[in-house]
Amino acid sequence: MAWSPTAQSAEPLKLGVDEMITPAFIEKVREWATAPVVVSALAGRKSLYGKLPQDKIDALDKQWRAEREIDDQPLITSVLANPLSSYLIRVQANSVGLFTEIFVMDTNGLNAGQSSVTSDYWQGDEGKFQKTYDVGPSAVFVDEPEFNDGTQTWRAQLNMTVTDPQGGPLGAITVEVNLTEFERRALNGVAS
Repeated sequence: MAWSPTAQSAEPLKLGVDEMITPAFIEKVREWATAPVVVSALAGRKSLYGKLPQDKIDALDKQWRAEREIDDQPLITSVLANPLSSYLIRVQANSVGLFTEIFVMDTNGLNAGQSSVTSDYWQGDEGKFQKTYDVGPSAVFVDEPEFNDGTQTWRAQLNMTVTDPQGGPLGAITVEVNLTEFERRALNGVAS
């Protein structure tokens, strides 16, 4: 059996998270995170759904989780096939390994678009939503780095509120950053 490091035995990063996910990097992400396709999708969902009751949110989340286990996936497909998800898939691909996952949440904390299927549909009960959208339009939350055993990489989630052109909150975005790749680029003088 091959040896596999865990977070405790993995080689630590040489750079701190705050040396990689800097205010300048956050602003770069904010630029593409407020592209018209993102703002339009979130504004559309806000006007279409408004504030959903918790029992409806729970039912949708339960449906999502169930669909992950079967072939018939109408809810998952409706999210993955929309223009916002197509845009996020392109952003992730263009990052060439820097972003490992991207998803955008609406005002209810439900996934409006994503680059890959998430384990659940409702993020409103998690810090990525509660420490951004619930805090205000300029909120940014960088979660603690975690070691991914499957890819042998360090990752951290950059989360921020997504706003409309007037600065009103429309939802939130989570961008999972491959810190191992970010550090490799930084130490080799490659811009991220």
